[in-house]
This record gives sequence, C-alpha cells and structure tokens, in this order.
Amino acid sequence: MFDICLLGTGGMMPIPGRNLSSLILRYGGVSVLIDCGEGTQVPLQKLGWGFLNIDAIFFTHYHGDHIMGLPGIIYQMINQDREKELKLIGPKGMSIVKNLLNVLFGDMPFPIEYIEIEDEDSIKIGNITVKNILVDHTVLCFAYSFEVKRLPVFDVKKARALNIPVEYWHILQHGENIVKDGNVIYTPEMVLGKSRKGLKVSYSTDTRPTKDLIKLAENSDLFVGEGMYGDPSDAEKAVKKYHSTFLETALVAKEANVKELWLTHFSPSLKNPDKYLKYAKDVFENSVVGQDLMTKELHFENS
Repeated sequence: MFDICLLGTGGMMPIPGRNLSSLILRYGGVSVLIDCGEGTQVPLQKLGWGFLNIDAIFFTHYHGDHIMGLPGIIYQMINQDREKELKLIGPKGMSIVKNLLNVLFGDMPFPIEYIEIEDEDSIKIGNITVKNILVDHTVLCFAYSFEVKRLPVFDVKKARALNIPVEYWHILQHGENIVKDGNVIYTPEMVLGKSRKGLKVSYSTDTRPTKDLIKLAENSDLFVGEGMYGDPSDAEKAVKKYHSTFLETALVAKEANVKELWLTHFSPSLKNPDKYLKYAKDVFENSVVGQDLMTKELHFENS
C-alpha cells in the first residue's frame, strides 16, 4: 500500500485554513516528505504519521515557501530524540539549507546527509525510486516522480519442475542470478512470468507546462500539480511569473495519461479554487482541487 497525504496546498504564504504546499508519501516502512514551507510541522502533527519516521526530505527548490518549515520539523525530531540519519535532497544550492540549520542548531544530535542531485537523476529511498526533471521556474527547480516497482509473477510450478531449492526463490524473484563456483546455475528468466504494473506518484509546483514534465508524469496513478491560478484569463500573469493555470496543468495531466490530478500551490488571492475547477475538468475529467490533509491509498492492481 502506497500512502499519500497532501499536507498543504498554498503557495507564497500561508493563509487561514491553508498551509503551504507539502506532500508526504510512505511505502514499506519508508516515509518521504516533499517540500516544507513555513508551519509544515502543524499538519504533520495532525496527520499523526510521526516525525521520526521521515527518512528523506526532497526540495523542489529553495524559495522560502518551500523550505522555511524545515527548522520546525528538525526541532520536532530533536525533541523526540531522533538518532537515525535524515537525508535532505534537492537541486544545487543545498548550502542554503545547510547554513540555515547550522545557524539555528549548531551540532546536530543526529546525522544529516545533504545530497545535491542533477537534472534527470534517479535515487532510491527504500523501495521507492525517485526521478526528477528540471522545470521552468525563476530559479533552479525540480519536479519529482516516486515509483514503487512490483515484482514479476513467480512461477512456482516451473521452479519445482527445475528442482530449484526454495531458498533461492526470493533471490530469483528480485532479478538476481544464482551463482556457484563462479558459474550461473539459475537465472530469473527460468522462473519469472509476466511483468506487473507498479505504482507511481508525480509532484510538481512552480513551473510552466513543459514536455519534460509530461514525460516525468507519464502514466502516474496520481499527479499533484501546479494550480497557482484558476482563471484562464490569468494565463498572461502565469507566463510572467513562471507558474501555471488549472487548465494548463490539466493539459499536462491529459497528455501524460495520468489517472488522477490533484491541483495544489494556490495563490493567496485564489480564495475559492473550486469555482475554477470546471476549467481543469473540461480538459481532464479526473481533476480534483487539493485540500490540506487530503489522503489517498494506492494499491497494486489485481493480477
């Protein structure tokens, strides 16, 4: 089960009833946070998934509304006697985050690994494969996809017919050869059936629509995308400020063949996003206005 929670949906500044944009995902005992604007620890507390369970925090970019909640989260971790390492991951410029934490906390009681990634990198956090692409914003900014692979069908009948010892089955299902005395004696192809669809979540804010974003989000079970402006008449403003309208992000969702779109990162002036949802739904029917603390469970397809 792949759990997702949209912690906040606001852009630029928090307003009453709307936290700044942040998303948390968890799968197989691993939790990943994406962005953490001012006050993100509040919805995290309400959610109840815990601070100690967060293994990594990814940053799309280093504007304040995406990083200024980090000190509060770190304080919560310190207060709860965290000991395990935390990974902080983002584009070039991580020194901004590192310097901020050094000034506020000095010597940390738990290790932090600062990881700068390049455009179109791939990194694994537990069993979650994270990919990124550069998007079109005023500063270096990434969009991310989070994918959980599903193991192929294991053909027990074939394994037994070939007299493959049971202790090798798990290894073969994970795609590894069995080697003895330098020779390969069993290969995954001997016992694996058809491949099976995994689960994929993509996340992007602060960008104009791009072809690379469509490619990154392709076939996502859930795409959480930029919704700074609801009214299509704000398209010129969106171009000028390097953001997107509901309609534009819905077009990305349609082209990417995603299953569901959650709109997020609303302008503070967008008091009633639901009023403009029709513009997204006209293009991509399964569009949803994101709400703070909106959650979803993704399950593998039956096969």
